[in-house]
Amino acid sequence: MSIAEHRKAIDILDAKLVDLLNQRTRHVLEIGALKIKAGEEIYAPHRELAVLQKVSRLNRGPITHESLRAIYREIMSSALSLEKAMAIAYLGPEATFTHQAAIQRFGSSLTYLPQRTIADVFSEVSKAGADYGVVPVENSTEGVVTHTLDMFVESDLKIVSQIVLPIRHCLISRFPKAKIRKLYVHPQTLAQCRGWLQREMSQAEIIETSSNARSAEFAARERSSGALAGELAASQYGVPILERDVQDHAANATRFLVLGRQCSPPTGQDRTSIMFSIRHEVGALYSALAGFRRNKLNMTKIESRPSKRKAWEYFFFVDCDGHQDEKKVSRAIAQLREQCNFVKVLGSYPNAEQPVP
Repeated sequence: MSIAEHRKAIDILDAKLVDLLNQRTRHVLEIGALKIKAGEEIYAPHRELAVLQKVSRLNRGPITHESLRAIYREIMSSALSLEKAMAIAYLGPEATFTHQAAIQRFGSSLTYLPQRTIADVFSEVSKAGADYGVVPVENSTEGVVTHTLDMFVESDLKIVSQIVLPIRHCLISRFPKAKIRKLYVHPQTLAQCRGWLQREMSQAEIIETSSNARSAEFAARERSSGALAGELAASQYGVPILERDVQDHAANATRFLVLGRQCSPPTGQDRTSIMFSIRHEVGALYSALAGFRRNKLNMTKIESRPSKRKAWEYFFFVDCDGHQDEKKVSRAIAQLREQCNFVKVLGSYPNAEQPVP
């Protein structure tokens, strides 16, 4: 076929695609109307996951699975925006990794509301100023984000989904690397790139900032300066990228939580997050965790945090495989309640996602 013939075939396919996308969207809008009438949430993480897995199974190329999922993410984002004027609160400012994670999950068609603190994200969703919130909870290099865990003590919000985002830091500057005298870096980024900085940027004064976006902003306007930030921040502030992937560990990733009001039904590949406090007696933690062992549940995480209510009292945070509506998880939670002063299920949500290289 000639170029002209290929282009004619593409034009015909484009017309069909537009018609099919509108047909699909009309079905989504009908489903949305039924959900609203029944008092259900519009966003359904379990259905979203099923669609993305299905299109990957159907894909025979040459489009990559990652590209196809990105296309469908925007298709679903467009439909969500038509179903409801949906707003997503996130730990800001714009162009942070949390912003990037939120867009990766919800697409570009929704309204995004940057918040100054993690507490502000919880508050905005609690008072219905936003439909969902996105906050960081854990980095593979630096560990847990303690303030996020602390917020669950008083909040009634649920974890409805998670996002695992590969964190790729870049050296950005308007000046050659050797001429950078000030380097703006967020403390978390500093911790994740410490080895590289010692090797490569010993001539630069390290100045800590409140966010990666703020670092990029300083690099954009000050002479002989640079920053460590993500590609989104570099693009947002128009600062050239000098080097990519300057983090010390190639597998560096951050896990984010999506906050909402209702959990999804089981998908068969779920995670449940629970917090509890124990009696102050010998073997109390061992006894509390026995229910997970008896029910053969894999605990993927356990953290402790001071309760801030009473000296030497702690809350424990546990993640385990399975959904709270499944029998063995439900049994384990019931057995946990028998051993503890306080038990709170923070949410059950799809756990099939892994970071995409």
